[in-house]
This record gives sequence, C-alpha cells and structure tokens, in this order.
Amino acid sequence: MFDEPVHEAPGIEHDSVTEILDGWLRRHESALIGLRRHIHAHPELSGCEQRTAELVAAKLAEAGLEPRLIPGGNGVLCDIGDPNAEHVIALRADMDALPIDDPKDVPYRSTVPGACHACGHDVHTTMLVGAGLLLQELYQRGQLRGRVRLVFQPSEEKFPSGAPLMMRAGALDDVTAIFAFHCDPKLEIGRVGVRSGPLTAASDMLEVKLTGKGGHTSRPHLTTDLVHALSRVVVDVPALLNRRIDPRNGVALVFGSIHAGSAANAIPQEGSVRGTLRMLDRDAWKTIPDLVTEIIDNVVTAAGATAEVTYTRGVPPVINDRVAAAIFANAAATALGASSVVEAPVSMGGEDFSWYLEQVPGAMARLGVGRPGEQLDIHQGNFDIDEKAIAHGVRVFAHIALAAVASPAWSA
Repeated sequence: MFDEPVHEAPGIEHDSVTEILDGWLRRHESALIGLRRHIHAHPELSGCEQRTAELVAAKLAEAGLEPRLIPGGNGVLCDIGDPNAEHVIALRADMDALPIDDPKDVPYRSTVPGACHACGHDVHTTMLVGAGLLLQELYQRGQLRGRVRLVFQPSEEKFPSGAPLMMRAGALDDVTAIFAFHCDPKLEIGRVGVRSGPLTAASDMLEVKLTGKGGHTSRPHLTTDLVHALSRVVVDVPALLNRRIDPRNGVALVFGSIHAGSAANAIPQEGSVRGTLRMLDRDAWKTIPDLVTEIIDNVVTAAGATAEVTYTRGVPPVINDRVAAAIFANAAATALGASSVVEAPVSMGGEDFSWYLEQVPGAMARLGVGRPGEQLDIHQGNFDIDEKAIAHGVRVFAHIALAAVASPAWSA
C-alpha cells in the first residue's frame, strides 16, 4: 500500500519540508483514503480494537518503525526520531467506533451490524498513520531532529476510557506536550479550528434514587410523594447549583431520564432520575461532587424522602495550553495557509484527551471535514467526510511535530 521509505546518506542537500510533504502525499494520498475506508468498513467498539491496532502496527512496521501493542492488544505506541532525545512530542488518535448502525449507501459502509465510525475516529487513526510514515521519511532525510510518539488509543467513547490505560502503558513517558485532532463536519474542508483555554467540558454522570412511603393519590398527606420529590430534584437542583457556583465556570446539569411508578392513582415507594453534569472549569470539576450531593440532600429532605446519590466521574475538561494552541495554529497556517485557521467554539461535549492534559501541556483542534450542501453532525450514523481532509490532517500533524520538537517552551 505504501512504497519503501527513502534512505539517504548524511551530508546530502535536503529538499525542503514542503517539497517532501507534497511529494509524499502525491504518492500516498489514495492509499490513505483506502486505509480510512477499510477501517470505516470494519469498525470495532470500545475495548475491542485489536484488529485495528494490528493493522496500524503493521503499516508502521512496514516503514521500519517499531510499534508496540499495549497489554490487551487494542492500543499502539510508536516512537519516531532520535531515541536519545530527552523530550518527546506526542500525537494522539482514537480508534473506537460507536454502537450505532451505518445507514450510508457507500462502498465502505460498515460491515458490522450495530457499529459505525460516526465520530471520525477512522479518520483520526488514518491521519496519524500517515503522519507517522511521513515523519519517518523526514527523520531519514535529516529533517526531524527530536523524538515524536504516536499514540493510538482505544475506548474514547466509553467509560472508563482509554486515555488512562495508554498512560499506564507509557504513553506520556518523557512527553513534554501532546496534540490531537477531532473531526468537525460543521467546519468546512480546509479549515482548522483552534482555541486556547477550555475547548470541551468535563462530563460526569449523576443518578439519584429516592425512597419513601407510598400510597393512594387521594391521600398524599399520608405518603412521601416521590413523584413530586423527583420533580423538585429535576427543577430545583440545577437552579440552586447555578446560584452556588461561579457562572463563568459554565456548569450545566441536565437530566435525561426519570422513572417512578406505573399507576396514575398510586404514589410509588421508589423512583430515580439520571443526568449529566458538564462544566468548563477544572477547579470546579474537582470540587463539585460534594456540592451537588449537599444540594440534593437539602431538596430531598424538605420533601420528606431519602436519597441515594451516585456521582460517577467521567472526564475532565479539555483545556488547551496557550503555547500548544499557538503551535497548532501556526502549524495549520504553515500547512494550509493563514486563512485556514479559525477560532474553534467551546463544546459542552466530553473528550477523554483531557486526561493527557491533566499531566502535560497540549492542545486539541477541530479539523474541517464538512462537505458542501450537507448538514451532518458527529454521532449520527450517516456521518461522513470530505476525504481531502485526510491529507490536510497529515500536513498539520507533520508541521506540529517539527515545530514542537524545536520549541524552546519545552526544551528546558
């Protein structure tokens, strides 16, 4: 699929990075598109990415690299460049698909019922494979002076997610900064959305189970009216929370499930609500579970019910480092032109790339993959991309690596 890497003796005159990039992509863009289509047609759900990981490792090994499967075989780590370099720049892609059907009428439609790459992780994986092969050629030509680590991660779409698993396998060993892309079908092809500071929100799960004395709806005074108590949790807790926390933290508590009773004339003895809690501030994320539990207890006690609160940590917010975001923007401008860089909007969705940013500086950006005349979104079964975006992502990844390994910000 990919031709042999170039081997050159030291001391020769080198082509410019742009010339190498252009020539490499002319030779390999169609193969990269084919790789993406193969991965799209053979999706694997979170935790089950072994075949995808083996495919990635095989492509990298063909170029003379030494990829390493993590324990479990569903993630890949691979270093490129000077093995003695003290500092490492990491590039990350996620590989898992979503548990939804693929309704698209295309040759590369998912062949796995109930599984679909509806979030662009097939694209992320393909771009990082391409960037790795290109960086290997740049290193062999003497154009990459440093070390870059490719991080192919499982289980971004599931909790517990794959980023902590990759870190336990050594993904961040000696790493000084990490970068990642996420596809954005609402951003037109050729654009890269970059933002310093919060990009995505923390995302946690909340479940509240209430119990109390039930009874006949004609005598509510002799019961604990759990339906009324649940409604107070749904209405009052978000309102009270917004009065107890700085509004600049962007906290949003939204309930998506409520269950209680089955008969119109009977007050049930138990019920529950479930929802998500999202916020843009890291400090607020660390302290909010106790505050939420306190507010729920106060509201439920006033209603005469007993509450059992289950607060499940999801992921922290993605907060892009200022220097890393600047490197991302400059790399995109160098690769695609200054007009390609736009400001990315804040998203209240969750993204487990944030776990890496809890340990080292870095940045995630949005890659425009939108096709003219389409209004698609991620997590839709008919999600698809303009495949020219793959080459764009490879170019930007390569320029990020070259700039970041030379950045004085992480050379101390």
